[in-house]
Amino acid sequence: MGRAAVTKAYADIDAAIAVITAELAGAGSGADPDADPMQDTTDLCLDILAGAARSEPQMAAVKALAASKYADTIQSMAAPDEPTMPQEASAAAEIACVLTLGPRAASTFLSDSHEVTKRLPLTLSALQAGTISWQHARVMVDETAALDPAGAAALEAHFLDPDAPNPARGCPAGEMPASRFRHKARIWRERHHQDSIETRHATSALDRRVEYTPDKDGMAWLSAYLPADQAAATWNRITAIARGLQGPDESRTLTQIRADVYAAALLSSGNAHSTNSGDYGDAGAGGILGGTDPGQVPTPRAEVLVTVPVFALLGATDEPAMLDGYGPVPASMARDLLANGAESFHRVLVDPRDGAQLEIGRQSYRPTKAMLRWLRMRDGRCTFPGCSNQSLDNEADHQLAWADGGTTGVSNLRQMCPRHHRLKHASTWTPTPATTNEPPGWISPSGRHYTSEHQDWEPPHLPQELQPVMVSKLPSNVAAVEHGPPPAPPDNFYGHPDLVHIGLSLGEDGLEQFLHAQA
Repeated sequence: MGRAAVTKAYADIDAAIAVITAELAGAGSGADPDADPMQDTTDLCLDILAGAARSEPQMAAVKALAASKYADTIQSMAAPDEPTMPQEASAAAEIACVLTLGPRAASTFLSDSHEVTKRLPLTLSALQAGTISWQHARVMVDETAALDPAGAAALEAHFLDPDAPNPARGCPAGEMPASRFRHKARIWRERHHQDSIETRHATSALDRRVEYTPDKDGMAWLSAYLPADQAAATWNRITAIARGLQGPDESRTLTQIRADVYAAALLSSGNAHSTNSGDYGDAGAGGILGGTDPGQVPTPRAEVLVTVPVFALLGATDEPAMLDGYGPVPASMARDLLANGAESFHRVLVDPRDGAQLEIGRQSYRPTKAMLRWLRMRDGRCTFPGCSNQSLDNEADHQLAWADGGTTGVSNLRQMCPRHHRLKHASTWTPTPATTNEPPGWISPSGRHYTSEHQDWEPPHLPQELQPVMVSKLPSNVAAVEHGPPPAPPDNFYGHPDLVHIGLSLGEDGLEQFLHAQA
């Protein structure tokens, strides 16, 4: 046992890799004569990739355990009165040499390994099972870093424990790219952080800045760290202007036009009606900045979809609002947008049992603007697995084609970015609807099913004084699980047993008229 066993195990691994490599090199040569050799080859390649996707996290777990145990052992070997800093530096340096990492990368790896193996047991178990990647584990480390132990355990359980009180819905964490998992984990963290998002935002806003970084080939990066509503509105405005400049005679890509519009806006006179865009075309881009005092940032007036729980809108709770294309923001930011910002808001009813937005529908082929806005809020982004294209750029597509009897209700519509919309119609990639037990997804040309990401709805927060009244109208199984046995219900609360709580971003008729209509 010991080192000899480890040497033999790695020799077995090397032999297994050699077998897989040989099968790959000879793919199709020994196939059944009645089978399609090309199909057999593609299936073999996908099986190898799927196996590698399971094995790599397992090896990452072994590396993390070995690194953490090595560092702990080095520390335990030190004399009681010996400083710990040199021992830690020595351990990191040795790991850097063994894994051929730079000093900073080695320190980061050692720190992440310690967190995964000591503080995140569910993450370690998922790595060992091969159900999440090391990149997912690093996301978990990052998103739990500022949480107390109970908060970190709750975040882990939400995404990795199917028996948790409120497990994540839809696509499992390990079946979405780590970048998408980071987005979902960040949303959960913002909702459940022990400190109010209002307080944390006020502190972070003090760090707002613009950074300039020279790059090669005569290029440079210019980036800004801004409040989310300003950043989202600026991005949406630039995108809208760039899309307006697209046409059959336009040779630039949308990405290039965005960059040109951005530069034209910053280098213009600042007049809200300026159309002097230099060599970039007449974009009217100066209006992005507005003609206000440079020291006063205007409230965004570009279209910004924000979903605000009604009690947060009224200031009765501090539950975050949801900014389309970003995630949770302080309710005060949403209230400011309502009072001074975007020219139109749209009311949204929220299911009190799980926080999902309730459905609407129409009977014409082309979706209305209201339906497109609804899809933006429901889906958030392109529904192809792993795609992060934000909803402003996306197109509505009939899941069951109109010609085949499909309706234009939102239950038959889904968002797709232009790339994946074209992929659906130009290939055999096929979207699948949600069922009782399975979330929506896609079937690839190989016949494999890939799960689509699903918004992780949660029940809205209620003011303390209203909780007994509201809970009494929940279905008994939900009320018992989340709040204990429900009290006797009042008569005709809000006139409908399911509309227990209303979440909304205001419609043109306003909050008072809406609440009056529900009374």
